[in-house]
Amino acid sequence: MNHLSTLCPAVALVCVVGISAPASAQFSARPQPVTRIAALAQADLHGQVVDDRGQPVAGAVISALGSTSAFAVSGRDGRFSFRNLPSGPYLVRAHLQGYLPARGRIIQVSPTVHDVSMIALTRRADENQPTQVLAAGVAPADAPSGIESQPEGDDHGEVAWRLRHLKRSVLKDASTGLIDLGDSVSFQEDPLTAFTRAAAASARIASALFTELPVNGQFNLLTRTSLDRPQDLFAGDSWMPTGIAYLSLQAPTSGGEWSMRGAMTQGDLSSWILAGSYLRSTAAAHQYEAGLSYGMQRYLGGNANALAAVSDGSRNVGAVYAYDNWAIDSRFSVSYGAKYARYDYLGDQGQFSPRASVTISPTDSHKLKVRALVSRRALAPGAEEFLPPATGLWLPPERTFSPVSARRGFTPERVDHVEVGAQREWAGDFVVGIKAFRQVVDDQLITVFGVAMPGTSPASIGHYYVTSGGDFEARGWGVGVSRSVTGALRASVDYTQVESTWLRRSPDEAVLAAVAGSLLREGNDRFHDLTTSIESVVPATDTRIFMIYKINSGLAGDAGSRMPHAGARFDLQVNQSLPFLQFASAQWEMLVAVRNMFREEIGDGSVYDELLVVRPPKRVVGGVTVRF
Repeated sequence: MNHLSTLCPAVALVCVVGISAPASAQFSARPQPVTRIAALAQADLHGQVVDDRGQPVAGAVISALGSTSAFAVSGRDGRFSFRNLPSGPYLVRAHLQGYLPARGRIIQVSPTVHDVSMIALTRRADENQPTQVLAAGVAPADAPSGIESQPEGDDHGEVAWRLRHLKRSVLKDASTGLIDLGDSVSFQEDPLTAFTRAAAASARIASALFTELPVNGQFNLLTRTSLDRPQDLFAGDSWMPTGIAYLSLQAPTSGGEWSMRGAMTQGDLSSWILAGSYLRSTAAAHQYEAGLSYGMQRYLGGNANALAAVSDGSRNVGAVYAYDNWAIDSRFSVSYGAKYARYDYLGDQGQFSPRASVTISPTDSHKLKVRALVSRRALAPGAEEFLPPATGLWLPPERTFSPVSARRGFTPERVDHVEVGAQREWAGDFVVGIKAFRQVVDDQLITVFGVAMPGTSPASIGHYYVTSGGDFEARGWGVGVSRSVTGALRASVDYTQVESTWLRRSPDEAVLAAVAGSLLREGNDRFHDLTTSIESVVPATDTRIFMIYKINSGLAGDAGSRMPHAGARFDLQVNQSLPFLQFASAQWEMLVAVRNMFREEIGDGSVYDELLVVRPPKRVVGGVTVRF
């Protein structure tokens, strides 16, 4: 079904309203959670880069690595600034070609902390200056007695020191018989000394290469598992934990930021993911972002359901996307873009998802922002296993899945979404937002865990079934409040009410009625949603906590349940700094995350995506994160 024609009048009205008023405020081109209208606590950070003589340094790249990654370039006066950083600890460093990298500093960013003071860079020695190389233990003829000449840049390691202080032998001054291996190193013919100095010079060159690159990132060693009940952790037949290696790198440039991330895991379900992107600097009129991702899973276990679902041995998913936020003037901006994903297990393998929005700011203070959004989103069954989320952890595929009906196979979900919203910032960092939206959805996804379908064996916790729940139209509205309770605590509460009309039943209605009748919706339906989010930093222990708690009156019940019921879903993540492991350029953290939310809360996603999931397992992730 094509419902875009029914949305055209609304889109036209939105465009007329947006063009008739001045506008401002930049909304991110990335999809944003619809339930979190109010932004988290943000602050600005300013500072200046100087050299060892106290003079301003222009063109230095400054990086701030914490709950997000941000980059800035110092101006002619050496000053730099970061805008709208989420509160929390950040590792701040400066880099510039020809200077030694500055020691990283941990800065606790909050609305009350605005300055980093000064970051000092030390100029490197002139590497073109010729260096006199001596035989071991021999001083130059013009050197004072008892004083050893140590040219700047010479190796001061223990091995080199011992070689220089060996007893005087038949070796003479090495002013003759030198072997030149280039501009960076030359040494005498003595094999032992030659090898030592060549190795030391190579190490210095490699060290200089990497310290000159302003690259930040993180490396995670994680373990994850899933369970139905807490006592399953101690059961012999519980799903065994798996290890994950995750690497993320960010490299700033004068125009933007390059990033790359990837992860892999081994076991019965082997999988890996890889993604790269480029984000242009926020100072440009066009703040565009483009990227691609690729994910693969291969099942080698003995679960009959999983083997039947992955009959060709593996599944592969690739996606490319591009978004642009065009700030036409200080009050008016337009965001547009699209994502194209290809799933090798779908009959119609290519899925296209465009979106566009208009943002205006009617007042000079920019405290009032109005946005209109229109989008079409295609979501394939199992997409959450392969594609990067807008927020939170991105882990390799951890489960297998299969259709309820092998004859019908997989059917993607399509959501046409139109939304108009506004938010107003009041004194004291108090933000209030309202919204109204309409959705038309074809083939709403249904996800079933822990249920034995007719003719199959009971599914394990690492396998689930998917099918279409039918078509519907929905209208809703919401209101949200967000504020900083203290300097280190930010909280928000969002309420949403939805009324829907179901237009077509599920093609697997008979099977679903036997296993979980609460999944079947018909006629008119109404539900209420209350979502609370908390972000907190405990300065005394350097602990970061992020939690989402969702209460909804329309959740599907467990197997055998016939009616929807009120219930809760949650997502909790705790990062604990490990100061006893801190080094000059690395920040160690311990990570623990627990959640039973299955799908990500995305602004243009279907309102039933999370509601029509039966018995979502609790996912537990723990490990160590090293930020560098």
